[in-house]
Amino acid sequence: MIITKENRRVIYENLFKEGVLVAKKDYNAPKHEELDIPNLEVIKAMQSLTSKGLVKTQFSWQWYYYTLTPEGVEHLREWLNLPTEIVPATHKRAVRAPRPATGRPGGGEGTYRPPRGDRGDRDEYRKKEGAPSGEFRPQFAGVGRGAPRE
Repeated sequence: MIITKENRRVIYENLFKEGVLVAKKDYNAPKHEELDIPNLEVIKAMQSLTSKGLVKTQFSWQWYYYTLTPEGVEHLREWLNLPTEIVPATHKRAVRAPRPATGRPGGGEGTYRPPRGDRGDRDEYRKKEGAPSGEFRPQFAGVGRGAPRE
């Protein structure tokens, strides 16, 4: 299919900028969801890049999902005459801000953790009066599958 150079440039620029592209499987749509280009031209341009191994295609629920491969990044960088410092958004590392210290039991600054030997109130709770001793073995006779046979 013949696609004008202007339309191809818009498609490639958007693909390179984002690193991914989505197109609905509607060949008669007057224009693409995001771009002001016929949807068929977008699908066919991506189909061409897929056949060259520059884009990976995933189809699900009547939508095409196109992901740029590392070879595709190099190809589009040459085609668009871009320097090597510019990379697609999907190839950029997210910069995370350091998380503030919280009072969670897992640790962090400012959290209190008693020494390992100190159990606090736990031992006193277990020594309450009326609690069964270690030799306590309840007998359940006559109920369920363990009932004695007659």
